Amino acid sequence: MTGEQIPVAPRASRIEYAIRDVVVPATKLESEGHTILKLNIGDPIAYPGLPTPEHMVEAYVQALRDGNNGYSPSYGIPSLRTAIARDEQRKGWAATADDIYVCHGVTEALQILFASVLCEGDKVLAPGPHYPPYMAYPQMYGATTVEYRLKPDDGWKLDLEDIKSKMDDSVRLLVLINPNNPCGSVANESEIKALLDIARNFPKCMIVADEIYDGLDFTGEHVSVASCSTDVPVISLNGVSKVYYAPGWRIGYMALHDPSRRLLLVRDGIERMLRARLCASTPAQLGYLAGLESDRSWMEGYSSKVVQQRNVCIERIQSIEGLEVQSSGGAFYMFVKLTDPKWANDDKQFVLDLLHEEHVLVVHGSGFSPELGKGHFRIVYLPEPDVLNDAFDRIERFLIRHR
Repeated sequence: MTGEQIPVAPRASRIEYAIRDVVVPATKLESEGHTILKLNIGDPIAYPGLPTPEHMVEAYVQALRDGNNGYSPSYGIPSLRTAIARDEQRKGWAATADDIYVCHGVTEALQILFASVLCEGDKVLAPGPHYPPYMAYPQMYGATTVEYRLKPDDGWKLDLEDIKSKMDDSVRLLVLINPNNPCGSVANESEIKALLDIARNFPKCMIVADEIYDGLDFTGEHVSVASCSTDVPVISLNGVSKVYYAPGWRIGYMALHDPSRRLLLVRDGIERMLRARLCASTPAQLGYLAGLESDRSWMEGYSSKVVQQRNVCIERIQSIEGLEVQSSGGAFYMFVKLTDPKWANDDKQFVLDLLHEEHVLVVHGSGFSPELGKGHFRIVYLPEPDVLNDAFDRIERFLIRHR
């Protein structure tokens, strides 16, 4: 017998995470014996041929063998903070170990940053489409997320005029995801400097530079946002998940670039939050340290493989009536436009029907932005070419059947 339900906090009941929400019906189909072609989640370890580098795994394992299983300092192991700072210096700005805060992935870094900065009535200005936590988390602190437009027919470039029109004194965080998830676009130096010019007029605003995919830039035009700023505060986010192919380790960081020394209070709040939650995984931090301090020539082979698989997707999409795509310049995503009139206004139903009829799992574009992502779906191009080709065969068959 079911009794009266204990209420849930609205902040939890309103959260949606499209990337994982679509896994629920897929899991049910798998339990019924169906094999699902998964092009939905940006986990490189879920696909063959892109394992976490062995020297990093060995460092992680050695840490366990050596008994390095205790709490680390709350801001991160000092040697790792130093190595990250050196890595950020190579990107063009004067980072120090004291500017680096190691977190339980970039997702936790966002939670800590939002909790440290946002109050009732504040705004986060983030790109649309965007990574879902930028919409989900700010509302927990009484803030709201306002989406600025990316140009869907111009390589998903920043719409700087739209950003200008939406900026005001209540915008505390102006977000740039670069390379972008879900679109795969890469903002270049001129776009970044224009963004900084906008933020410069609002003294309470900081730039959040989500650069977790920075090592997966195929345009040659990616630059660190912090390296471009001489006055505007920039909080860079990065970690081990994507470029170092170790997402399950859950190690990320935030790096505070504060050229005008305006983040003293924010830094104190971040440090208090970090101390309250203890620390990130100690052996995983040591695994990441090995990645930063070792030769990185292995990355070239990994990136080459990813690019080849991207090219397979571009070629296939261009040949399928009812689909269009802007070529991906970075990360490992494509945001595919549904031009077939049956699906152009109902991308979520397209995703669900495709899953049930053809057992191909992608993510609906409206899950990344109800308005600016609708009429699209996101694919991950990490599976092997034969899997990608099979998936596109099924997608084409599905579109023809419903035409």
